[in-house]
Amino acid sequence: MQAIQVEVYYDFICPWCWIGQRNFAAALQKIDGSAAVSICYLPFELNPAMPAEGMDRRTYRSQKFGSWARSQTMDAQVTAAGLASGAQFNYDKVLRTPNTRLAHRFMQFAQQRNEPDMTTALYQTLYSAYFCEGRDIGSLELLVGIAGEHAFDNDEVRGYLLSDAGVHAIEAARARAERRGVLAVPTILIDGDVISGAQPPEVFTHALRSAAQRKAA
Repeated sequence: MQAIQVEVYYDFICPWCWIGQRNFAAALQKIDGSAAVSICYLPFELNPAMPAEGMDRRTYRSQKFGSWARSQTMDAQVTAAGLASGAQFNYDKVLRTPNTRLAHRFMQFAQQRNEPDMTTALYQTLYSAYFCEGRDIGSLELLVGIAGEHAFDNDEVRGYLLSDAGVHAIEAARARAERRGVLAVPTILIDGDVISGAQPPEVFTHALRSAAQRKAA
């Protein structure tokens, strides 16, 4: 049976993308290897104009949502939603809103190595580093450090991120997403079926099983 093709449009700045990732991972466990799944992570920058050094989070969120109080209310809602999926949000530690382009390029680097388990682990780690630990995932040095933690070559990752490798691919991925009608994240395509938002595991499980049935037919 051919592998089910899964495309994940995401941005590391999006808390619902992390919740969606956790729910999708739970769905994969439910099908328990009954079908092969190939996952491609596709960047969708929500803040492409964000300064490379990021911004003070309170300043950024207050400007975006009208007040810091409203931002805190939204954070509380996300934190509560994350509990069921196992995504822990510690917003008191998150002091900056990063530019996520380097993190996206790191993911592209990882996917080019054709090590799916390492790539998936990195994907999870980058969300956790930001939302749970409050680390600046826009920092080159932080990403190089994470590379070593995941058995990537630190010097190779540093050289890749200091070059312009992968920049065009990120821009092309966003343009392709818009042509396909993807306007927000998370959006996950399972064998072509579009699932928008951080849906519960059951939605992803149903889509995976339906895709497996089509492959077997």
